[in-house]
Amino acid sequence: MDAGLSRREVKKRLAAIGEDIANLDAILVTHEHSDHTSGLAAIAKGGGKRAIPVYLTQGTARCIDWGESCCPVAETFQAGCGFTVGDFDISSFTIPHDAADPVGFTLTAQGIKVAVVTDLGYVTDSLRVHLRGADMVVLESNHDLEMLRVGPYPWSVKQRVMSRRGHLSNEVAAEFIREDLDARVSTLVLGHISEHNNHPELVRNLALKALKGRTLFTKLVVVEPGVQSEVFCY
Repeated sequence: MDAGLSRREVKKRLAAIGEDIANLDAILVTHEHSDHTSGLAAIAKGGGKRAIPVYLTQGTARCIDWGESCCPVAETFQAGCGFTVGDFDISSFTIPHDAADPVGFTLTAQGIKVAVVTDLGYVTDSLRVHLRGADMVVLESNHDLEMLRVGPYPWSVKQRVMSRRGHLSNEVAAEFIREDLDARVSTLVLGHISEHNNHPELVRNLALKALKGRTLFTKLVVVEPGVQSEVFCY
């Protein structure tokens, strides 16, 4: 899902968990921003053997710079639609972010549901519905509000990040956990953490407090910037 890293880096990280980049069946793209697509064109070409299908909305496809050649195999869909890739039933849903047509995804296979949603300014009612019944949720906890306010970003960027089409703060992520996280969720992964405006321990402390407030026994994983996470098995 997404391809913000180079082909070489993705290949290395897949090899570290015993997987081959040549065996990728598809790439799902949430939106066009470079930290999600900078390696997309190179990875989608498939190393000369076969092109890898790229699933993305029409609005997102129009905004991506594919380089010298067009996307090898673009499978466009309308936000809100579902489709199937291999054993996975995939649902998409619109999220509030300053991109052309951004989406989040849920993936279901063999009775297990995984939801992945980052890059959103606030938690919508639609998001709450789509995350119901998930066994695993990957959610953004992007910034600490005070660190962002006093941090190095220009004020215009700070306003963008804090806006309703920006990114979730630690406080808002914790509020979602406290108020809306489905009790079925056995693993909660918090990521997309800002290197300049956040710290993993701030994320962890707020999230643990929210989980304990509801007496949920959900496993919490905080993914640090630039660090490959553990492998999750169900």
